[in-house]
Amino acid sequence: MLKTHANYNYFTMDINFFFEDIDEIDLATDVNRHWIADCIKAKNKEIGDLNFIFCSDSYLLELNKTHLNHDYYTDIITFDYCESNIISGDIYISIDRVGENAKEFKQEFDIELHRVMIHGVLHLLGLDDHSEEEKKQMRRAEDACLATYAGLN
Repeated sequence: MLKTHANYNYFTMDINFFFEDIDEIDLATDVNRHWIADCIKAKNKEIGDLNFIFCSDSYLLELNKTHLNHDYYTDIITFDYCESNIISGDIYISIDRVGENAKEFKQEFDIELHRVMIHGVLHLLGLDDHSEEEKKQMRRAEDACLATYAGLN
């Protein structure tokens, strides 16, 4: 389901939520759109076409193998279509991994889901998490965005 985006419409916010091979989960889509937009705008960037695709472990594993040549489970894969100051991409999230991570880190599912969602957005904003310092910076940015989400509820 990897999408290509030849024609962008940057004049309207286009943040979409899709479900592949799993039952639809309850998302406060308007709140999430507003939150994600606020996090992007806080970095002085514009919103292009953002797609969040929620799926199973097996679905994401297949993407990982096919597109990244990685043979392991992951919670998120982000495909970056950003151009200049406009943030666009497809963010695939394994709901299975999010659930396992929530248990492992003794975190509520909802909070872990939002952390993973904004993690993908932060990658599109240019943050990385390869080195220990980058991981710390990513965690600080995630926490800051999560705090703004808490303020919306």
